[in-house]
Amino acid sequence: MPPLDALLLAALLCLHLLAATFWVGGMAAMHFAVRPAAQQTLESPPLRLRFMAAALERFLHGVGAAIGLLWLSGAALLVGYGGGHPHWSTLAMLGAGAFMTVIYLQIRLRSFRRLRSAVGLGQWPTAADALGSIRRLVALNLVLGVLVFPVTLIGRLA
Repeated sequence: MPPLDALLLAALLCLHLLAATFWVGGMAAMHFAVRPAAQQTLESPPLRLRFMAAALERFLHGVGAAIGLLWLSGAALLVGYGGGHPHWSTLAMLGAGAFMTVIYLQIRLRSFRRLRSAVGLGQWPTAADALGSIRRLVALNLVLGVLVFPVTLIGRLA
């Protein structure tokens, strides 16, 4: 049986990967499935915008929790593997994660608040503009998130 330290590190790595998968996979689902389906099936802009605001609110809460878990588990993994000077792939993951977190905060604290407020006031052009901003930022975060996986895997092999 592996030592307790090895099991703890494996559990932390598992939590880290599950949180990253939730975030990146959720962005892909929202971007490539939920948004296009809403456009295709909900005929009026007010219905689509209300739906997307409700879906994003739920998703952003989950992403906030996933980001917190990523940072906590990542820090614990760094310490658990001895700290010191991290491998280049770990530094790349940290940099991408920091940038992605900043983009998430931009979405959550600015664009989503603007969307929710505009939907509440029935200001559909403003709501559509805010949703467009969210879509572009999610697309950027999705690209970064997808790139982190191969960089990390390549780094573990190098």
